[in-house]
Amino acid sequence: MAWMSGDLVEDVTEAEIIPNSWADHNPLRINWKGSIIQNTEIQKYTEKPLRVATLKMNAELARPWENKSAVNEFVLLGFHEHPVLFFAAFLVIYLTVVLGNGLVVIVTTRDPALHTPMYFFLRSLSGLEVCYTSVTLPKMIASLATGDHSISLKACASQMFFMLFLGGAECFLLTAMAYDRYLAICLPLHYMTIMNQRMLIGLVSGSFVLSLPMQLIQIGLIFSLPFCGPNEMDHFFCDMPAVLSLACSDVSTNELVVYMENVIFALIPLVVILTSYFYIARSILHMPSAMGRQKAFSTCSSHVIVVSLFYGSGMLVYLHPQTTASIKIDKLLSLLYTVIIPLCNPLIYTLKNKEVKDALKRLFSNK
Repeated sequence: MAWMSGDLVEDVTEAEIIPNSWADHNPLRINWKGSIIQNTEIQKYTEKPLRVATLKMNAELARPWENKSAVNEFVLLGFHEHPVLFFAAFLVIYLTVVLGNGLVVIVTTRDPALHTPMYFFLRSLSGLEVCYTSVTLPKMIASLATGDHSISLKACASQMFFMLFLGGAECFLLTAMAYDRYLAICLPLHYMTIMNQRMLIGLVSGSFVLSLPMQLIQIGLIFSLPFCGPNEMDHFFCDMPAVLSLACSDVSTNELVVYMENVIFALIPLVVILTSYFYIARSILHMPSAMGRQKAFSTCSSHVIVVSLFYGSGMLVYLHPQTTASIKIDKLLSLLYTVIIPLCNPLIYTLKNKEVKDALKRLFSNK
């Protein structure tokens, strides 16, 4: 905080305010007496020596949220403009996600021909997608049906935790799937020896275990922040950037943790995936048979599409500074990795997969 005039407390009339970096506000200039500062942080203290009374005033001014009523719920504006239309659309989408991914789980479990490592990972991914979508869509569908868009802080924290936890697990699971394809194509003679049952269970369970501690830390940091209003967010679920934009205090620590998470859950797995596909592409190009090259390419292309969509949309949301305009864009980008990808995954992985299509025929013919 930089004093604009006066040597003593009673002469102080004006202070310079720097906006929260996660919000899109213009810099404010306020009067000290009777003024309430909201959603801002003080840049620096006075350049002149302060008396005890002045220091006390600084402490009170630097914590304006203590004089405000604490927010105990948020309002998710989401897609409230046309509730009937969006209710019908998202209900159909959610049921399709559950049925489509559920069918993949059933067919890869029941058909012995699909009891291979690749389909074990696909089954795990499909189950994860059902859980991932169930964290956000049922709440949004209920809000559109009832008109009640509020969500308590505890429910918001739970929703954000499971979104981050399952999203982090999916990052690692997609990495494990790339490693599986690398072994199958580049080291076929050692594939079944390395990718045994113990390795499969370890890679899938490890994806969830590795995601857990970082998300617990992140949620603890975010919901220890003061929220003193406004409490409306232009989003359909409690996404981290949208919630941080409503905080009344400095969120630089949270921003640092966000970037650390991006390195752990996005950049490192992406480097592993790209490295795996570099060696896969090199092996495919050296295959003597055109049919072998085509089969190898078809088994990898589906995974590449999903990785591109998932990582692309996620990194666009979490890697750039947040403003009011960007949060509106983030809401649309979030639809990609929370709704569109889980909806399309069954089609992406099965559309050109003859083994899965044959298994589906056997499943329905037996009935």
